[in-house]
Amino acid sequence: MLRRRFIALLGTGITAAPALRAQQKAMPVIGFLGGTSPGPMAPFTAAFRQGLSETGYVEGQNVAIEYRWAEGRYDRLSALAADFVDRKVHVIVAGGGMPSALAAKTATSTIPVVFNVGTDPVESGLVTSLARPGGNLTGVTGIAELMAKRLELVSEIVPQAGVIALLVNPNNASAEPMMRDVQEAARAKGLQLHIVKASTESEIDAAFATLVQLHAGALVLGTDPLFASRLDRLAALAARDAIPAIYDRREFAAFGGLISYGSSLTASYRQTGIYAGKILNGAKPADLPVQQPTTFELVINLNTAKALGLAVPPSILARADEVIE
Repeated sequence: MLRRRFIALLGTGITAAPALRAQQKAMPVIGFLGGTSPGPMAPFTAAFRQGLSETGYVEGQNVAIEYRWAEGRYDRLSALAADFVDRKVHVIVAGGGMPSALAAKTATSTIPVVFNVGTDPVESGLVTSLARPGGNLTGVTGIAELMAKRLELVSEIVPQAGVIALLVNPNNASAEPMMRDVQEAARAKGLQLHIVKASTESEIDAAFATLVQLHAGALVLGTDPLFASRLDRLAALAARDAIPAIYDRREFAAFGGLISYGSSLTASYRQTGIYAGKILNGAKPADLPVQQPTTFELVINLNTAKALGLAVPPSILARADEVIE
């Protein structure tokens, strides 16, 4: 009797082991497609995991996250996205701005994609509309019109600047709408605008040499994952060449940039994590409206202003969310 019970229990254990292994294999996998490198993105991937945890998913416990990094080489994104498709991940998170989002869209029409982009995803063809994305993509977007606002802000701080430059990455699909917006704003204010391009770190250095030759009185930095991953370098070059510059996020000002204006990237990546978790819980991207920022941060570094010999107008100081002294 005892022997039969032992054999029965042993048999149960043998059949349970494969079931346990199958259960472990069923852990959902998120593919995180990054346009730059993991170091500079660490605060934002942490915010993404925070959002994910708010929907009940914790990396290593009940969800796996595989990261692929293009290291600023956007031509690698298509192959990295295709790899996620081959591996049949449950969700692709396009964390490298518009280049990553477009690569993911091209790679699959079935796997859900959650993007985080700085410009209009409707104009770029990612979704049908913000309220009803309509396909396998949804996510978080910034507002393209902020580029024009940044031009206005930096021209208020440096009213004597007749020549203003815009730095963009030509490999970014968002470069065209950014250039158009800033060109229109410059014409409206009667300013001369020069567009300077850089798609690698060495080209960033060359771009600043060009800015010096142009006698640029101020610089508007385009939104781009490559620039975001080199924020300390960009702030240092602007300081070295005494070029007043405005950036898209507060981290630039914290690193010594003159001024920044934009939405919180940390908050947007948290929302990206929430959307990824909702999709793992059964929601469809087509039913999740594209989220837009509702609050914007104006940050001014007074130390940098003093070093540049600039007096920040009281009207701008009064509107600032943060003043670094």
